[in-house]
Amino acid sequence: MRRRLLIQVMAVAALPLFAAPAFTAGEGGGSGGQTTTQCKKGEVWDKKQKKCVVPQYGMLDDDSIYEAGHDLAMAGRYDEAISVLTLAANKQDPRILNYLGYSHRHSGRVTVGLGYYEEALRIDPNYTLVREYLGEAHLQNGDLAGAQEQLKEIENRTGKGSREYGMLAEQIDHFLRS
Repeated sequence: MRRRLLIQVMAVAALPLFAAPAFTAGEGGGSGGQTTTQCKKGEVWDKKQKKCVVPQYGMLDDDSIYEAGHDLAMAGRYDEAISVLTLAANKQDPRILNYLGYSHRHSGRVTVGLGYYEEALRIDPNYTLVREYLGEAHLQNGDLAGAQEQLKEIENRTGKGSREYGMLAEQIDHFLRS
């Protein structure tokens, strides 16, 4: 499972390197799989219109904004992800806050990312993916204790067998070895 996830993440991250047009992905057909739709830079897939559009405030529902922002972030298009995610009507959606944090952190604005993660956890303290990313942010800042605290919080909520626990534990191990 972890190997398949790693392969999927690597494949999505590599898309911008091989494709002339930019890609965004959305949830497809209720099957839980991803359908990739080609859109130019600055555009996202609108499920209702079934075409690529330039996102504008109020044009897309928050679920579509989340999906587009998530997919842009996972493709390494952080500034585009931030632009899309800030269009969400619900500024307190922990999913939106999480990927705003992720995108800012990966753009080098770790402190800004930390703020978004903390806000997401204030709203939903059980959102373990935020805790995993928050732990990674602490490691980026050299704060091993902060990362270990998030690992313990994940363990308390989902146990050591969860994906988030394994990912953060691996990051901490790598941090300790380097």
